[in-house]
Amino acid sequence: MSALAHAGGGAGSGDDPAKRGRWLPYLLLAPGLLWLIVFFIVPLVQLFTVSLQSKFPGYPGYYYRDVNVKNYWSSLTEFAPHFGRSLLFAGLATFFAFCLAYPLAYAMAFKAGRWRGLMMICVIAPFFTSFILRTIAWRQILADEGPVARTLNFLHVLPGGHITETWMAVVAGLTYNFLPFMVLPIYASLERADPRIIEAGGDLYANGFTTFRTVTLPMSMPGVLAGTLLTFIPAAGDYVNAELLGSDRSTKMVGNVIESQFFKVPGGYPTAAALSFTLMALILALVFLYARKFGTENLL
Repeated sequence: MSALAHAGGGAGSGDDPAKRGRWLPYLLLAPGLLWLIVFFIVPLVQLFTVSLQSKFPGYPGYYYRDVNVKNYWSSLTEFAPHFGRSLLFAGLATFFAFCLAYPLAYAMAFKAGRWRGLMMICVIAPFFTSFILRTIAWRQILADEGPVARTLNFLHVLPGGHITETWMAVVAGLTYNFLPFMVLPIYASLERADPRIIEAGGDLYANGFTTFRTVTLPMSMPGVLAGTLLTFIPAAGDYVNAELLGSDRSTKMVGNVIESQFFKVPGGYPTAAALSFTLMALILALVFLYARKFGTENLL
């Protein structure tokens, strides 16, 4: 009996459910953590080391490992207008996307009825087409011989007589390309909202605008905040719209400078890496202030 008990106790101790349960979450997280380390952390560390390298004097295209923090200072001073332009264009695109997305998301959530599925397909359908092809198509739409420019010129409300190669075309392209990122989070928040709460505002003798301002909009704030971040962050780092819809000087964003330094300028790797890290730090600071202002719980 004692031998059997000892054998049973040994088998139980070697197969302890508590120990298995303690390691199970880490085993489930291991593939994702490995993917994150290999394809995000390691390239990020490598990019940071490149940003501190120095160019070989007299040898364009060659550089050596160093701790040259002047790359960051020179990047900020030389390309400060591009940083400001990127933040301005991204902010305008986010604002216009919100103005277009909220009525659409509201209609999908409360008014669409049986057409809701079709409207959802129309929102996500652009994702099935290449980002670059969509931007090229937008260039054709805004061309001088296109219907938009002709109509605005007929009404004499288009300064300069053309839209392409102006900041308006870049902002329009950013707004169009990132509009679904604003629509879907807002729709998700409104779709979860209880319509009876909105109806209660009318029962309390509030007009439509007051009900929207005090009831509907606060209930949809998680989607608004998430959509704002999902739109502003990629728009600030975008370079395709400025490249295809803008001009060579007045509409270039910091993403265009990074692309040029990486692929066109000999020995531009340190500058491009420093610009990338500076842009990332700037966006992280803005997101931190944004979260401090509105609270991260509103994103859930």
